[in-house]
Amino acid sequence: MNNTPLEALGPPPFRFTPSGAPAVEGPAFSRLFKLLASAVVFGAAGWFAQLWWGGKVTGGAASMLGWVLAAMAMMFYTWWCILRSVTRLDGQMLQQTWIWNKKMELRELAFGKLIRVPGLDWLIAPRLYVRTLMGKFEVFYAADPQMIAQFERLIAELKAFRNRP
Repeated sequence: MNNTPLEALGPPPFRFTPSGAPAVEGPAFSRLFKLLASAVVFGAAGWFAQLWWGGKVTGGAASMLGWVLAAMAMMFYTWWCILRSVTRLDGQMLQQTWIWNKKMELRELAFGKLIRVPGLDWLIAPRLYVRTLMGKFEVFYAADPQMIAQFERLIAELKAFRNRP
């Protein structure tokens, strides 16, 4: 019987500690993006209300309730998730509240890349693409400059850790 610990069977786990605090937390999306999402959702709701009051919605109540209200409900739920979405990084895990909560354990990370649209961080939140040793991947958004700086540091340390001899 082999008494080798499981960690000895693979590469060593990656360790990372955010600088300045045990955990860093910030909004996933910028205020302007949240405002834009609000305008789209409430604009669509207003447009539908105008169609309804103008008698241009046809097909009966069942059709309207079945499709249009379902679409509006999905839009409102996504909007609500955008407004409350928060990204958190601590020494153990990377997490984001979203339509579904996302999380990735840092010790399992194999690769990371920060994806940005140059000059548009104020509108389009930079995102951290991470992949584990098993190939699982996730994308985390961050609108907070402190969180983005931690993402950059995490990527640099992860690359140095995985490329060492």
